[in-house]
Amino acid sequence: MKYTKMFTAAVMTFALIALPVGAAEKGKPHGAAEAKKDIADHRAMAEAHLNAAKCFEDGKSEKVCHEQLAKDCKGLAIGKYCGMKHSH
Repeated sequence: MKYTKMFTAAVMTFALIALPVGAAEKGKPHGAAEAKKDIADHRAMAEAHLNAAKCFEDGKSEKVCHEQLAKDCKGLAIGKYCGMKHSH
């Protein structure tokens, strides 16, 4: 029980220290160069998703289309499906 309280206290202390640092970074406004890169990345992600839609329209399998989507989005978005996850 004593160790659980110590662990909880340590985790809470870390969270209180780390949270403001992360929050400050997220709220930091982008400069012109970062904004241009963000725009280009979003356009590339959109193009990758359009290509995935065309792949499905062509009757290709989910595996084939998702593999191509992963290649097209490498380094652009977080997650297996280029920043998007469907409910199916």
